[in-house]
Amino acid sequence: MTIHKSAEDYLEAMLMLREQRGYIRSIDVAAMLGVTKPSVSYATKRLRENGFISTDPAGMIVLEPAGLEIAERMYERHKLLTELLKGLGVSPETAREDACRIEHDLSVESFEAIRRHAAQYDSNRNGE
Repeated sequence: MTIHKSAEDYLEAMLMLREQRGYIRSIDVAAMLGVTKPSVSYATKRLRENGFISTDPAGMIVLEPAGLEIAERMYERHKLLTELLKGLGVSPETAREDACRIEHDLSVESFEAIRRHAAQYDSNRNGE
């Protein structure tokens, strides 16, 4: 199944909110992504229909295993790419924005190469 960039953004935002607050509300997703509540309602309906999320009895959003896997992958990419760009001298805000754009289009092969390079850099820097 192909998942679109916007769905990846929603799932990543949901994971970030869960880590920050311990729960996920639609209104918080809207605020984080800078979109309207109706946009979140539409997106969550699609994500729910495809088995990526569900809602608990209190109406909070729950990431299902398939959605969590995508969210974690996107968030890992985002964090590593942000740190890489900041390490190259890019301002933190620009690094975050650019990482968000890059994370969706980067191939698995290229991301794995970046991950290996970053790990090697860290081990060299730490004298290992």
